Amino acid sequence: MHTKERKTEIKTYNLCILGFGNVGRALARHLLAKREDLRNEYGIEWRVTGVATRRMGWIADPQGIDLEALLAGNVPPTQTELRDVQEWLQAAQADVLFELTSTNPQTGQPAIDYMRTALELGAHVVTANKGPVVHAYVELEELAQRKGKRFLFEATVMAGAPIFSLYQNSLPATKLMRFRGLLNSTSNVIINEMEQGKNFAEAVKRAQELGIAETDPSLDVDGWDATVKLCAIANVLMDVPLKLEEVQREGIRELQPAELQRARAAGTPYKQVATLERVGQDVVARVQTEQVEAGDPLAAVSPASMLAHMEMDIVPGGLTVTLHLPEDETAGPDATAYDVMADFIRAVSA
Repeated sequence: MHTKERKTEIKTYNLCILGFGNVGRALARHLLAKREDLRNEYGIEWRVTGVATRRMGWIADPQGIDLEALLAGNVPPTQTELRDVQEWLQAAQADVLFELTSTNPQTGQPAIDYMRTALELGAHVVTANKGPVVHAYVELEELAQRKGKRFLFEATVMAGAPIFSLYQNSLPATKLMRFRGLLNSTSNVIINEMEQGKNFAEAVKRAQELGIAETDPSLDVDGWDATVKLCAIANVLMDVPLKLEEVQREGIRELQPAELQRARAAGTPYKQVATLERVGQDVVARVQTEQVEAGDPLAAVSPASMLAHMEMDIVPGGLTVTLHLPEDETAGPDATAYDVMADFIRAVSA
């Protein structure tokens, strides 16, 4: 029987967390829960030496911050002399930056500047922020390579499912020809609620009660979230610098419950489908509502679940990855934070 070889050499990494909202707090809990596994299985020890948010300010201690106390609400003193992210990272002696600030889909800023600074200072960068992958992927990846560091972002698309790492690590020498998926669970849930007779406003309210829709659900229901994710996939897996305005985008506001119910009863339900397809040297990209056939993998996906289907040039049939969740459950910040922690392991184990 094969036994996994355990690492005997232990290395300690200084971690800085920029943004300590739901995902940052979930990451802290995961790191604490998996501390022994990281040490024994991967030879990784860690200490959080920096935490920064708009509310907390810049907190840095190269000897380590008490993460359990921080989670309990005991915030260490802010270093008032620290003026910006560079001074903060230097004071914390960062080996890894977890960039977990809110996404700016239009420009990717200021997160791009944060990541550029961290890489220039010799820290790995791990993020759940889609904006920089859309607007600065090539620049940040090339900078990371020059510095001998990693720029990783698994959590940006289908958190909890390994889309980028699976393709890049497990499918060498293939070319992604077509991508098709359900990338926004909020829209899936809203459509499902309308299939059961609710109007649009009632369906949105239900998604908000489940915790997957924001107070302003525009990014989800108008197709922006799926659009940003498509651009990230095109940039990374197709090597095509797709811009937001190049994606044909259609939201779900105009869908009517009666039509959704009729389509569901006929076995051809509506879904908000995100598609990328190579046409010569270009990529055609669209986010739109489509009726899917009963035998289509997209038809059977539960409301809060997500799916990605990838077709390659030399792999017949393609590969389907599904993040399956029971009804009334959502992936939430725990799944996103898991992807961030997994990227951390990949970054320092390379």
